Amino acid sequence: MKKDNKKTDKQTQEIKYRIVVDAFGGDNAPLEIVEGALLAINKHKDLEIILCGDENKIKDILKGRVERVIIEHAPDVVSNCDQPTEAIRHKKDSSLVRAFDILKEREDVIGLVSAGSTGAVLAGAIMKIGRIKGISRPALAPILPTAKDSDVVIIDSGANIDCKPINLLHFAVMGSAYYSIIYKKENPRVALLSNGAEESKGNELVKETHPLLKEAPLNFVGNREGNDFMSGDVDVMVADGFPGNALLKGTEGAVKAVVSILKGSIKAGFWSKIGALLMKRVFKDIKNRVDVQGKHAGSPFLGCKKLVVKNHGVCKRLNIAASIDQTILLYNEKLNQKIEEAINHVSSKLKAIEEEKLKVGDKA
Repeated sequence: MKKDNKKTDKQTQEIKYRIVVDAFGGDNAPLEIVEGALLAINKHKDLEIILCGDENKIKDILKGRVERVIIEHAPDVVSNCDQPTEAIRHKKDSSLVRAFDILKEREDVIGLVSAGSTGAVLAGAIMKIGRIKGISRPALAPILPTAKDSDVVIIDSGANIDCKPINLLHFAVMGSAYYSIIYKKENPRVALLSNGAEESKGNELVKETHPLLKEAPLNFVGNREGNDFMSGDVDVMVADGFPGNALLKGTEGAVKAVVSILKGSIKAGFWSKIGALLMKRVFKDIKNRVDVQGKHAGSPFLGCKKLVVKNHGVCKRLNIAASIDQTILLYNEKLNQKIEEAINHVSSKLKAIEEEKLKVGDKA
């Protein structure tokens, strides 16, 4: 490993967090990724960042700003055109694979941040890092705003297609634990995405999952439709990755369309422009709320043994800095430990219920 800064023993002891960053993942790499990492370093005086990517290009951006920065030379890149599992297996000199190797090999590295290919990040997380004991599949859990000045987590939003009921149960448990940490809210409201609120609605997966969530020690509020997603009445929306991703992308598209229509209407006439000027602050507040990229952090892959945060491909430096903040928070709050404890609790609870049903059946 190549180091660009020499540290004294005292300086090394002051480092509390080490996070590896895929400097060449995403549409705006490496400039925005590196600058985002530097923003985080300036904020956290006990943080060290390991940047993986082409050494010379990273150095050009750093311009001598190397305090608490380590460069790991990785000249290759995993693109969105690469087959994810093949890329993780064979592109060993890529920035993403090298980042995963460091996360796996070094106990002192607490997490990984990448804006690269979602499929490749998921494949790397599973193949290199592995799952928390008891978790069937890791899941992607992005956060979106709601109509009630609160946020909602959707899990899964595209990492897992063709799920089984046990997968959705695990998503619910992980999403609930994650929401509790981020928003300091006990027993967040968990809903199951369906085509109707009635218990009888939904496809076979939803119908089989509903009773599992109902019996689990969760604050399950039942089935909810897509139009309830951002109502503010739900904290965690649980879904198979296919409809979950469609809901997420549809929501992002709808927000962009509304903003575009609003801008067009404002430009249409003199009085519209005057009204917009008077409403400037209100529009700014609305933009900050509905901007799903903005300054927000990335989406963690919940269920991995170590923290892996995936940013949107078009993210900027503020998003990267926020994701590093998020990684530190989730590490300090022991997210993975809480997920493992919650899964064990749910498994024990459901096992006890099944045993009780068997006893009742024997007596009958």
